[in-house]
Amino acid sequence: MKSSQTAKVPASRLSRLSSLGGLASRVAGNVLFEGAKKLSQGQAPKLQDLVLTPQNITHVADKLSQMRGAAMKVGQMLSMDSGELMPKELSELLSKLRAEAKVMPHKQLIDILKCNWGEDWLAPFAHFELRPFAAASIGQVHQATLANGSKLAVKIQYPGIRNSIDSDIDNVASLLRLSKLVPQNVQFDNLLNEAKKQLHSEADYQIELQMLNSYRTLLADDPHFVIPAPITTLCTTDILVMDYIDGTSIESVANETQTIRDTVASQLLALFFRELFEFGLMQTDPNFANFQYQADQQKIVLLDFGATRKIPQHLSEQYKALMCAAKNNDRVAMANAAQQIGFFRDAIDDAQKSLILDIFYEACEPLRAEKAYDFGASNLAQRIKAAGMSISSNADKWHTPPADAIFIHRKLAGMYLLASKLEAKINVNAIFEDMLHKQNIEQAAV
Repeated sequence: MKSSQTAKVPASRLSRLSSLGGLASRVAGNVLFEGAKKLSQGQAPKLQDLVLTPQNITHVADKLSQMRGAAMKVGQMLSMDSGELMPKELSELLSKLRAEAKVMPHKQLIDILKCNWGEDWLAPFAHFELRPFAAASIGQVHQATLANGSKLAVKIQYPGIRNSIDSDIDNVASLLRLSKLVPQNVQFDNLLNEAKKQLHSEADYQIELQMLNSYRTLLADDPHFVIPAPITTLCTTDILVMDYIDGTSIESVANETQTIRDTVASQLLALFFRELFEFGLMQTDPNFANFQYQADQQKIVLLDFGATRKIPQHLSEQYKALMCAAKNNDRVAMANAAQQIGFFRDAIDDAQKSLILDIFYEACEPLRAEKAYDFGASNLAQRIKAAGMSISSNADKWHTPPADAIFIHRKLAGMYLLASKLEAKINVNAIFEDMLHKQNIEQAAV
């Protein structure tokens, strides 16, 4: 982990509310100061320009990263799901929240360990590294060694996170609205409500333990993936303990041969299709830190199952119909599938509906390629972004997608982005058709 900064996590609701209140006051003070300065120079500044100063952006990013938890996570989610609609300055702020997290001081860390494992918390270990090797919005990860020499990864949740999720998200949303940090045309209420539900699930490490075991079962016979085994006797609601698995960052695959790059990207995209169409479960966080690579074994390490969501069968079937229709350029079937998924529940006109279908069609371009799709040479991401901006440019016609769709699309976009970074060439059509063929065989057998 690059940063060695520590900051105590505000654990009580009052302290977390005070942190946000202090932040709002500081932002407001800076706005008044900058406004007075501009007026003295004969300028008439806009409020949003005064809010989005580098100084205010730094204050907001630092405060949210200190609070961690939902306060930080809501920034991350807005960055990933609505970032293309944000002002450039706010997008940079939210990007910082994806990459940075301060760690807990040792005293606060040890208090958590004692609370979960008792005063004699160190007894099972030959060594416990107090400095984490990874830190994120909800917790930080430490390396430890058992008395028998086994290396472990210990994921420890920050204090107060679970009890402050709803209030944190409400307070941050209010701050963003009042400070004009979010454009009025971005209707993110549904996203924030879904973020609350998702975070309540992520903040219970017993649920993540169940999802980890589910994936270990689902991929037990797949030679391409490695998943850490949990040490259940040491797991609690706040602590998740598992094998420590060596690996390099998934981005390091960019230094491998074209064949290896193509293989890794193909395997991850095939996993996405299995999650959507076979497992009924999807790990929806495409953060590259959740994937590693073992070059000697040529295997992909899968980490962090906190953001795993159940995919209803009807949703899976409609996405299959949508992709097949987009692959075959059948706009009527695409519209029907999108309607069933929930995209056209709001009153939108035909032109707006057509723009949404255009985005689906663009996103399925790799499915229509008759040979391996060259992600490194494609400008697909830029075209999808441009289409999304054309939809969002009219505030009266802003359309909020269904919550489940947001997470599915985010995962697919992450896999596309990784394939692009690896400059991979993937026969997406063959992967998709192979999935459909296997499903047809299984259904026929039943």
